[in-house]
Amino acid sequence: MNRKQDSIVKTIFTTKMLICIFTGFASGLPFYLLLQLLPAWLDSEGVNIKTIGAFTLTQIPYIFKFVWAPFMDNIALFNLGRRRGWMFISQIILVISIASLGCFSPSLNIWLIASISFIIALFSATQDISLDAFRRELLSDQELGLGNSIHTNAYRIAGLVPGSLSLILSSYLPWSSVFIITALFMIPAVIMTLLVKEPQSYTPKTHSIEDIIIKPFSEFITRNGVIKALLILAFIFLYKLGDSMATSLATPFYLQMGYDRLDIGLIAKNASLWPSVFGALVGGILMIKIGINRALWCFGFVQVVSILGFAWLSIEGPFTEIGFFQKVLLALVIGFEALGVGLGSSAFVAFIAKTTNPLYTATQFALFTSIASIPRTLINATTGILVEDLGWTSFYGLCTILAIPGMLLLFVVAPWNKKT
Repeated sequence: MNRKQDSIVKTIFTTKMLICIFTGFASGLPFYLLLQLLPAWLDSEGVNIKTIGAFTLTQIPYIFKFVWAPFMDNIALFNLGRRRGWMFISQIILVISIASLGCFSPSLNIWLIASISFIIALFSATQDISLDAFRRELLSDQELGLGNSIHTNAYRIAGLVPGSLSLILSSYLPWSSVFIITALFMIPAVIMTLLVKEPQSYTPKTHSIEDIIIKPFSEFITRNGVIKALLILAFIFLYKLGDSMATSLATPFYLQMGYDRLDIGLIAKNASLWPSVFGALVGGILMIKIGINRALWCFGFVQVVSILGFAWLSIEGPFTEIGFFQKVLLALVIGFEALGVGLGSSAFVAFIAKTTNPLYTATQFALFTSIASIPRTLINATTGILVEDLGWTSFYGLCTILAIPGMLLLFVVAPWNKKT
């Protein structure tokens, strides 16, 4: 083994990378509960597709998390530090909120369910702020690509709990039990938070309101210039717009194609796990070799093409009977989507992390990820209406077209020949 290979191996097998697995899983589970399990539950209880699409609006805290992020950069809780204190309180509230969801009926308590969903999104977003800042401060610049790749793919693997296991369990258990079991998967995150150490040399800061609120934003603009800063923000908004729309109603789409919850759960478990693991290993290692910029190009292309799998499935379906061919088709669509979006997200999160200034990690990271959340929150709220007006095939064609502008902005924000 030569010196470069030995360096790569040492980078992969570290405690830091193990922590990235836990941070990714903790961040992904509540998000995929809102994205996959909640729509499946509402659909099974007879809620119409427009209402299910509108439920995306409960995820609005993901957009505005940059508002309270500056204060999280300066306040420590429970003597656990700036990051771990917020991680801990968010995770405890998430466990309680997720477990309580199944206690109510969508036909009788739809507004109460929407309120609980909002609370889950609020504290999921708060947890994301602290986890993103913790990870940025934990990893060196050389470790960012691999660390964020592992985090991103652990994030996606976490989706197997609400998107697969919970769906399977719902065929055998009441929904109240399903949500309690799903909530218990947050417990390892709580344990991780209590065991890890706060990144060294970072302590709570006491500055003026100007330092807390204005400087994180002005620093980003000053460092890049107004035009480049605006282009970076536009790129962050557009890069995942198409695939975000395409996956927003994935579970109701599979159900309308004729698959039952057991089919979706079993196939999703196997079809998305291995591409996600493959993406975590290969994507992270490739970013060490080719850099984040080129990874954004390569992985982004796979991400765009993966949307076409949904269009293919919509052309073939809906199915009156689910046989071997139909199950293989679903597996191919889910697997390629997991690979494409997983790879694209790995490079995207690494780009966001590298764009932040360590002095304002939580605030700038929250700003960037908030902008990235706008499509899946506000725009995705219209997807139910779009599907009803356009049909599934034309809808996925539109999603593919909307994925292209983000790729074009790579010429400016992440040129191919500028290895970073």
